[in-house]
Amino acid sequence: MTGDNILCAAYSHELKRYGLKVGLTNYAACYCTGLLLARRLLKKLKLDKAYPGKRRLDGNLFKSHVANIRWKAGDKIYRPFKCLLDIGLARSSTGARVFGALKGAVDGGLDIPHSEKRFPGFTKGEGKKGKDEYQADVHADKIYGGHVRDYMEKLKEAEPEKYAKHFSRYIAENIGPDNLKAKYQDVHRKIRANPSPAPKKKRDLKTMKLFPEREKRLTGEERRLRRVEKIKQLDQKANAEAENKMEVDDTKSEE
Repeated sequence: MTGDNILCAAYSHELKRYGLKVGLTNYAACYCTGLLLARRLLKKLKLDKAYPGKRRLDGNLFKSHVANIRWKAGDKIYRPFKCLLDIGLARSSTGARVFGALKGAVDGGLDIPHSEKRFPGFTKGEGKKGKDEYQADVHADKIYGGHVRDYMEKLKEAEPEKYAKHFSRYIAENIGPDNLKAKYQDVHRKIRANPSPAPKKKRDLKTMKLFPEREKRLTGEERRLRRVEKIKQLDQKANAEAENKMEVDDTKSEE
């Protein structure tokens, strides 16, 4: 294989099809994007029914495993689709949004090696004997936009005018701190129901506006003739100005 081979892709702007039109860059939206990618890929490989993923989102760790599936007699056994997370130049800080996409993909049924150390709710133990702690409920709350909900409640109570301006798009979509979690639950349900990408728009080449044709480059002889013509025009303009100046001087001398 030469170069990259893209097997499947999903983008956060696709979440508009599932009812989420605002907040497409926060942690909860990244989780939805990862979930969409996982369900779309497994459906493409016809593994979506064998590996449904984690349906109860409680923030706990999950792993798709072939032994957890009840295979029927005579069925061909498939292992879960395994892949590795490449975060590129993104910072691997605890609670980063890239790990929200990771969690969504894992809960969607993909087998991605990971641990809870970079998830929200993880606290590293102090010292050598300190015990690490992972609060799954804290992570689950962030998956459902709990951090956005808390800020909305705080701003709405302290500065109503700033709240109306800052969350104007949320208000226009009838989304508030009370129904934010229900909104994400509805988006998760719709993604699982139909993760397929939107059909491509058919383009009509007859009515399509194409790029204008580039002007034909001049040859060396054509450029030379253009320069000669330009010089001739400049000479004519200079002679005309000189004649006008002479006429004005003659008129002044007669007076």
